[in-house]
Amino acid sequence: MATYRAVEVAPDGGLRPTERELVPPAPGRVRIRVEACGICHSDSVAVRPHGSDEPGRVPGHEAVGRIDALGDGVTGWEIGDRVGVGFLGGHCGMCGPCRAGDFVGCADQPYTGVHVDGGYAEAMYVRQTGLVSVPETMSALRVAPLLCAGFTVYNALTQNALTPGGALPGDLVAVQGIGGLGHLAVQYARGLALRVVAVARGAGKEDLALRLGAHHYVDSTSGDTAARLTQLGGARLALATAAAGDMSPLLDGLAHGGRLVVVGVSEEPISVTPYQLVFKGVQVLGSLTGTPAANERNLAFAEAHDVAPMVEQAPLLDAASAYDRMMRGGARFRMVLTT
Repeated sequence: MATYRAVEVAPDGGLRPTERELVPPAPGRVRIRVEACGICHSDSVAVRPHGSDEPGRVPGHEAVGRIDALGDGVTGWEIGDRVGVGFLGGHCGMCGPCRAGDFVGCADQPYTGVHVDGGYAEAMYVRQTGLVSVPETMSALRVAPLLCAGFTVYNALTQNALTPGGALPGDLVAVQGIGGLGHLAVQYARGLALRVVAVARGAGKEDLALRLGAHHYVDSTSGDTAARLTQLGGARLALATAAAGDMSPLLDGLAHGGRLVVVGVSEEPISVTPYQLVFKGVQVLGSLTGTPAANERNLAFAEAHDVAPMVEQAPLLDAASAYDRMMRGGARFRMVLTT
C-alpha cells in the first residue's frame, strides 16, 4: 500500500505527523504532489483553538505542486501540470450563487484545510474548479504565500483601485500593518502606481517599508495617525491588514469618499459615526479572496512587478514549530513548508 506523509490536527488541537494511504482522486478532482505550502494565520481555524472540534484534519491552503492523477470527468488539466490551491477549494457550479456567476459565494465550496484536507502534506486532493495554473518561471517558495496572502491584498486593491469611486494612479493609499499581508500589500500598491503610506506600530519597520516601495511611513504609536494621513492629502483607500488592533482611527485619515477595506480579521470592533458616513462619505468594506482565474492574474501581476514574499522555510515535519512561530508573530514574514 502506497502512503504519503502529512501533518494533521491532534485531538488536543496541536499538530502531529501522520501517514495517509495514497488513493486515486474522486470524480471531478485531481491529486497533487505538493512542493510547498505556506502557513497562514487563517490556518488557526483548523488548528488551535478550534482543532479539537475536528481532529485529523490536514491544514494548509497555500499549496503548490504538480498534478499526478486525474479523477473521472476532469477536463482541461493534464498530469504534470503545475498548479496551486488557495483558501477557496473549488465552486460547485450548481448552487444559486454559482448560477448567478458568484463563484466566490458558492454555497457548496469547501475551505481548503478546514472543510477538506489541505497542503501540510506530500499529496492532496482538490476539486478541478479550485485549481490555479502556476507559471513554471516562479519558484514554489515564492508562489505559495502569493496564493492566499498575496491574492487577498491584490484582490482588495484591484477591486477598490482603478474602479469608479476608487483610488486612481497617484492617489494616496494607506497600508496598515507591515506583516505577512502588509509587506505584500505595499509591493502590490506600488505596482499599481499608487502613492503608498505604510502604517505600523513603532519605528522598527520604517526602513523595510520604504525598501518595499512605500513613499511614506507613519508610526501609529507616535502621534495621531489620522492627522498624519490628512497632512499627506487624505487616503483614498486604507487597507487594514493587521490581525489585531482597532482599525477605527484610520477613518478620520480618509479623503472624502475614501474607503476602509478590511482584510485582517481582528477581534476589535470598528467604530464609525453617522457623520463620517454621511458628511465624509466614507465606506467600510471587507474583502475575502477571489476566483482561481483572478488568482492567475494575481500571479502574473506579481511576476511582472517583482512582488515577492519574505519567507522562512521549514521541512514538512517541522510544521508544528513553524506554525507556532507564525502564531507568535515571530516569522519574517511568511513560513513555508517544503516537502
